[in-house]
Amino acid sequence: MDLQTLQTKKILMLGKPRAFSHEELFSQLQHHNITLQDEYTPDVEMLIEGRMMTPYEQNLSDELYEEKKLPSLSIDVFEKLLAEELDNDTLLMSLKLSHDKERLKSFLQNGCISDALFFKLLKMYSWGGEDFFENDDNRDVSAAFIGRFYENIERNHNVQYATTGFIHLVAQTDKRDVLEAIAELEPLQYHPKIMMAIALSPLCDAKLQKKLHKKRDEFIDEALSCNKNLDAKLVEEFLEEAILAKNIAKHHMMDWVLFEKLQSYSVELAHNPSLTKEMQERILNSDEIEVLIALSGNSSLDATLVEQLLARDDESIDEALYKNAAMPKEMLLQAYDAGQYLASLAQNENTPVEILYQLQLDSRYERYVKTNSAFGAHIQSENIGWLV
Repeated sequence: MDLQTLQTKKILMLGKPRAFSHEELFSQLQHHNITLQDEYTPDVEMLIEGRMMTPYEQNLSDELYEEKKLPSLSIDVFEKLLAEELDNDTLLMSLKLSHDKERLKSFLQNGCISDALFFKLLKMYSWGGEDFFENDDNRDVSAAFIGRFYENIERNHNVQYATTGFIHLVAQTDKRDVLEAIAELEPLQYHPKIMMAIALSPLCDAKLQKKLHKKRDEFIDEALSCNKNLDAKLVEEFLEEAILAKNIAKHHMMDWVLFEKLQSYSVELAHNPSLTKEMQERILNSDEIEVLIALSGNSSLDATLVEQLLARDDESIDEALYKNAAMPKEMLLQAYDAGQYLASLAQNENTPVEILYQLQLDSRYERYVKTNSAFGAHIQSENIGWLV
């Protein structure tokens, strides 16, 4: 089915459109030389079933269906077809010349248009120097943006109408163009927390990092220093400041050159999940307990080093190890059977779920289990509530 087959023909629409306003729908159909009417006549070729049909319209739709007089389409399918036929360049030029803010906003709220067109339209929108939700127009556009890209929005509609929605969106998106679009939004100037979230994103590339660093904001720079993909030029600059250098040691993708430069920050280095086995072995030679505790909690700890760390016979090292999801599952089972390090096991994402269920029944470990992300994911996947 395509719009070309309906050219010069009449269609009957019962109910209301969803993505397009009635005026825009009528205008687009005129462009395709399709006649839209709301009363049935024998020369109608297609029935479009819209939303919010009146009882009369619903009865007419049922009657036409039973008599098999007309093929029909839902409004969602029809509007998607219409959106696919939009001439983007013509539309953009028309909106630019007309300065029709209501029409622009209507298209931004249209879930049928492509993401590429949405981003182009968004650049045309004027926020008027006000915040995301400071006026009705800005609120509608902000809600449209969050609603379009937020995962599982149907579970949390309220997030569309809160600035935190942008923060959550930055954290969950895997689309570089979404992150860049948020970074270019005018109201971002009022929200350093969103800029910090962008700075932390692994999708924040050298171009975005440079743009954020130009703001000369210490908190944004600190967030940038925690980005594992921090641009090499910024790495060199940030190494001059201890707070930022520590973050680089802890988070940045490590090579031997950088590893050697950061030896004075051995505790932070020990936490870094990108360390190679050889780098971890170098750190293992340390006599500083704090460094070894950090290494014991490293999420990428090489399994061959576990026994050497346990041989240190230090309670703090052992507790860190048994919290670490990198610990072999057999060793976690052995500790559970021996009744050892149960608080650590309750926090370990690699602890078998059967054991977590048992630990949850003990009030001493219940809170740890409930904050264990692996157990939370299990509960959600099984669609069951917390045991009490």
